[in-house]
Formats: sequence, C-alpha cells, structure tokens
Amino acid sequence: MLVRIKDKLKNWASKSEFGYMMFQRIRNTFVKLMSLRSDEKYAKWFYKTYTGKTLHLDSPVYFDEKLWWLKLNNRDSLLTRCSDKYLVRDYVKECGLEDILIPEVAVYQRPEDIDFSAFKEEVILKCNHGSGENFLIKPNAPINKKAIIKKLRYALKQKYYLISREWNYKNIKPCIIADKVIRDKAGKLPLDYKFMCFDGEPKLLFLDLELLKDDGSYDNTYPRNIYDMDFNLLPVHETRANAPYKVKKPENFDIMVEAARILSKPFAHCRVDLYNMDGKVYFGEITFYHGGGCNDIQPEEWDRKMGDWIDLNSPKIVREDGK
Repeated sequence: MLVRIKDKLKNWASKSEFGYMMFQRIRNTFVKLMSLRSDEKYAKWFYKTYTGKTLHLDSPVYFDEKLWWLKLNNRDSLLTRCSDKYLVRDYVKECGLEDILIPEVAVYQRPEDIDFSAFKEEVILKCNHGSGENFLIKPNAPINKKAIIKKLRYALKQKYYLISREWNYKNIKPCIIADKVIRDKAGKLPLDYKFMCFDGEPKLLFLDLELLKDDGSYDNTYPRNIYDMDFNLLPVHETRANAPYKVKKPENFDIMVEAARILSKPFAHCRVDLYNMDGKVYFGEITFYHGGGCNDIQPEEWDRKMGDWIDLNSPKIVREDGK
C-alpha cells in the first residue's frame, strides 16, 4: 500500500495542537511559494512528489491522468457550486432529493461567532470549502473552544485551488457550517459510501470503513473496500487495504445507487458520497478529483479501465472559452 506524503504529515499534525498549527503554517508558506508555477508544471511536480510516477497530460490514459486533465481544463461553474458544502444543498433540492439532506443547524462567517452553548444536540463543525477539519461538538461536554476557533480560523484561510490546482474551489466564499450528527441505532457514526460515477452512471463503490473518529476527525489508517453496483467485492485496491472482515450490503442500497445517478448526471465524472443509517440514506458531498488525483489503483488494468470510463470529449466538459 502506498503511504502518501500528505497522510504522514496529517498524522504528525493530528498528534498535538502545536503540530497542527505548524503543519498549517508550513503548508500555507509552501503554497505561496509554489503559486508562481504554471498549473501544468505544478501538476507534474505535485503528482511526481506524491506518487513517484510521471504525469502524462498530452495523452492521458489512466484514471489519475484524466483527473488532472479535468482539473486543468474543465471550467464548468456547476463544479464550484457543487464543491461548496453549503451551496450544494440547493443543488440536491433541485434534483428532487431534499429528503436525503442532513439537517443543517447553523452557518457562520467567522469562528468567533459560534455560540457553543446554543447547541442542544450533537453537531459537526466544518468549513464549506475544506476537507478533514471537522469538530464534533456534544452538548454539555467539555471542549477546548479556544483551540477549535483557532483551527477553524486557519481552515478558513486554506486555498485548495493553489494546493492541488482544483479550480472548482477557487471561487468558493468560505464559511463554517454546523450540521446535525447522524448515528445508527447502536450509536455508531456512519460508514462513507463513495460512488464513483462516470457520465452520470455509478460504476464503482469505494466504501470507507472506520473513517470518522468519535470526535469527528478522520482516522488516516481506515480500510477501504471496492464493490460493483451489485455490492460484489472486487479484487481492486485503491491506496488502502481491504477491511479484514465482511461487510453486509446495506438496506435500500438501490436507493443510494439511484441518488448517485441523479446527482452525477451533469458531470463527465464525479464522486458522490452518501451515508446509510439503518436504511435511511443521507447525502454527504460531491467530489470531482478523488484523492486529489494522486491514487494508487491496483491492479493496473483497473487504473486504465477507470481512465477509459472518463470521456475527455464529453459535451459535459466546459473549456476555458466556454465550449
């Protein structure tokens, strides 16, 4: 299994508040220095650094190569709207799927505006333009408000467009959202069902198990199983190992597949994340560049097959000139 540089850094940063703040400062400084590079040069350097492989953009074949091509060429404004964890809720409603939205508790422009005492139920705080900086707040439970506010302040300043050249994040206006925490009947946090969709059709399910810790943060050691749309476990690995136990097909799995199909319809490729709590389906997010385009898909034939499923001549791709 490929252990990526960013996982090592995040693991170091997660061990202490000091490590987290140093990680943020180092990354922000580095991003500013690297922002002078052209997108293409940066992409090739970034991909080589993270994977050890050469990125071919002139004639992309593999999955990651096509993700990077899309990063540098697809300028559909709907990508920005659906990458915004706040605005995407309206898109889900327009698709007729309002019933799968997790209840929203509040929206804040600044972390200093958060009234922690006002939460009467479990909520998870996160930025609408970020990934991983989640804080689970339990009513009447002791929390380090100062540390959370400080981390959210840094999180609001993150520029994912510069970090991995994901154009869809460039024009998102950052804010903080508080969503209700969903748990199953046993009180467990949800598994993460990531549907890999190609031209509006779900073809693979990346099921992340034990992803969320009880405090809402990510566990970087979580396993990942890959299934087809009949929930058959496939002999495919993507960066992570399979879970050492069998996973039961969830109730209403067909409802999840159909929701992913509807939400992914306008896009040449995207990943639709859903949850399933005791048969009730919930929407997570829509992601356009899985793993930032730095994945280790084995065996290689599946890497190529996933690449084949992305049509770079699709009319759903909007180029810089609007064509």
